[in-house]
Amino acid sequence: MSDEVPAPGVDTTVPQVARIWNYWLGGKDNFPVDRQVGDQILRMLPDVARLARASRIYLNRVVWFLTAEAGVRQFIDIGTGLPTADNTHEVAQRAAPESRIVYVDNDPLVLAHAKSLLTSTPEGSTAYVHADLREPERIIEAAAETLDLGEPVALTLMGILEFITDDDEAYAIVRRLMDALAPGSYLALYDGTNVVHGAASDKIVEVWNASGDSPLVLRTPEGIARFFDGLEILPPGIVPVTRWRPEHPADDVDAYGGVGRKL
Repeated sequence: MSDEVPAPGVDTTVPQVARIWNYWLGGKDNFPVDRQVGDQILRMLPDVARLARASRIYLNRVVWFLTAEAGVRQFIDIGTGLPTADNTHEVAQRAAPESRIVYVDNDPLVLAHAKSLLTSTPEGSTAYVHADLREPERIIEAAAETLDLGEPVALTLMGILEFITDDDEAYAIVRRLMDALAPGSYLALYDGTNVVHGAASDKIVEVWNASGDSPLVLRTPEGIARFFDGLEILPPGIVPVTRWRPEHPADDVDAYGGVGRKL
């Protein structure tokens, strides 16, 4: 585990969601405070580790579909998290080497590891923007340096909108981002729910909000579907991430997501 001297701006006294997620996925970019809270949550609900893995696999399936089947060649991945196996650019460029990806995150540790995300095929390109989801215009302006916003772009928001706890603000951010993208662009996302585990999931939110770096909220599947207002939602709809075009059947987890197309 990464108990070495932290990168500048990294606070090792407060648990960070990207580092806890990294811990659950078996990574090394986390600190004792992250593992403490991560273990506390796992004791309460061991299925969280499966949710983390299932959500990552969902991201990979979505990116592969958007590239190989929908023909997308440009991605904005907001809430990137720490680099791991099969990052967005690796999956996209495996399907289409000319794919271009812009990663966006506001975590100093992700910034410190950004060079791991900035590898690319010769035909494609990757870029990293250190910015907050609450700055959609800044994100779009920076992304335009790498992407052609006159052509379709896939916007991915994986497990990040739950940290915008005000519904009106969260929906407005997604609208502002999608309004800046060309027709034929896609929105792909997932967020946490309490459909499967009910009160146990709610309790985990209480623990996180009492100790984490930023509060989160769980939305209903209907609330998650509202992010796709005005878009064509692709089959199978807004479903548990384990049910979105799976290669193998798996039990549901408390994360719902889907893909929508801008007409």
